[in-house]
Amino acid sequence: MGGEMRLSRYAFAGVCGIALVTLVLAAPSSRAAQATPSAQGQAVPPSPAPQTQKPNPDLGFTDTPMLPNLPWHVHDPARPHPKVVTPGATPGAPPSDAIVLFDGKDLSKWGHGGQGPDAGKVVNDAKWAVRDGYFEVVPKTGSLVTRDSFGDIQLHIEWAAPAEVRGNSQGRGNSGVLIMGLYEVQVLDVYQNVTYADGGAGALYGQWPPLVNAARKPGDWQTYDIVFEAPRFEGSTLARPAYLTVIWNGVVVHNRKEAMGPMVYRQVAKYAPHAAELPIMLQDHGNPVRFRNVWVRKLGPYDAK
Repeated sequence: MGGEMRLSRYAFAGVCGIALVTLVLAAPSSRAAQATPSAQGQAVPPSPAPQTQKPNPDLGFTDTPMLPNLPWHVHDPARPHPKVVTPGATPGAPPSDAIVLFDGKDLSKWGHGGQGPDAGKVVNDAKWAVRDGYFEVVPKTGSLVTRDSFGDIQLHIEWAAPAEVRGNSQGRGNSGVLIMGLYEVQVLDVYQNVTYADGGAGALYGQWPPLVNAARKPGDWQTYDIVFEAPRFEGSTLARPAYLTVIWNGVVVHNRKEAMGPMVYRQVAKYAPHAAELPIMLQDHGNPVRFRNVWVRKLGPYDAK
């Protein structure tokens, strides 16, 4: 009887000891849940758990495949946005980033080029006539060249052959738009006027006839919109030829057509290394052809910042 009572007291003491240990071990976790006192004795709330910002699908995605040979994902939010260009107020009017080469008032952006060592340089002020918002070839004064030089461009130019028909074939309303002074889009009155196919209006002279003849009557204003990609050279080697897209009176007559080389008369064109940018030329071929509303845009690469 006495032994059983001693055993019960030992058992009771053991149970109490276990309970005390349990309370002691539980106390730190309870204190940890409370705010930690700061150095000034004020409670500092616990730091919130970091939250992952959700991507905005309106701005793009980074979990999409990479575009071939490019550093961008499909719909990449980090891809540069194109700059804003304000279109002209009316069809054919220059956009906000255009360089206006003739605004209907003067030929200050043009001059007459030199020969020999002065080739490609403006050596005299323009002597063509300016009247009523257009300028006109004064025969035998020489071709005009821009004072600025250009490479890859979009060019808008309007022209009109003389209303009074004189001559035939190449002697009727003849001029030319020579990009870089080398790559010619022919200007000619071809309305019911037969000439060789690669020498008519819209032709890449001596190389490619236009896909169609989109001519208006002599005296009517006509429009060329030209996209030109300048050739690239690596030393003396041609790395990439020139390409021209020509829209004549709203009709595509050349669709990124490869130029065989600079214009040459009665010979096969071939390339020779030249500067990356050169002036635009308008040809004096002895006929009083008119021009107006001339502007140009320099073209840059995709994804430019």
